[in-house]
Formats: sequence, structure tokens, C-alpha cells
Amino acid sequence: MTHFLVTDDNPDGYKLEDMLKLIRKDILLRTTKIMEDDRPEAQTVLDNNVKILGLLSEAIAAAENSTSVLQKSFGRSRSGSPRIGV
Repeated sequence: MTHFLVTDDNPDGYKLEDMLKLIRKDILLRTTKIMEDDRPEAQTVLDNNVKILGLLSEAIAAAENSTSVLQKSFGRSRSGSPRIGV
């Protein structure tokens, strides 16, 4: 069972893309706080965060695409049975 994502057991959970957007926002806010820090460690963390933000943006696009495919093929999610899988 997942703790954060929408499932039959957790209907009040988040869509994957929404969780990824929240994480991206948090990283972006933290990254802006170290932009002016010229120490090598801060610059390494900044560079890593920029890479992570790019990867998160790709993951968000993929999750949104999956949601779109499922909605077009099977309609909105309904409680009771999954649209795909078992």
C-alpha cells in the first residue's frame, strides 16, 4: 500500500505529478537560498539541485502523460477496481 498516492485504500492521496510538483517547489525554494553562497560545497549542492530539478520536470511530464493516457483510454478513476493492472 502506498502512503501518499491515490489508491483504492487511500482515495484522499495525491496524484504522482502533484507530489513531484510539491517536491520540485521545495527544492527550488531551498536552492534559491544558496545561490549567493560561493563556497565550493554550496556550489556543488546548487549544481546537484539544478540537475534534480530538471529530472523532476521530466518525471512530472511523464506522470502527466500517464494520467492523460489513462483518462483518454479508460475515463476518470473510480473506486473499486483499477483502470489497469490487478
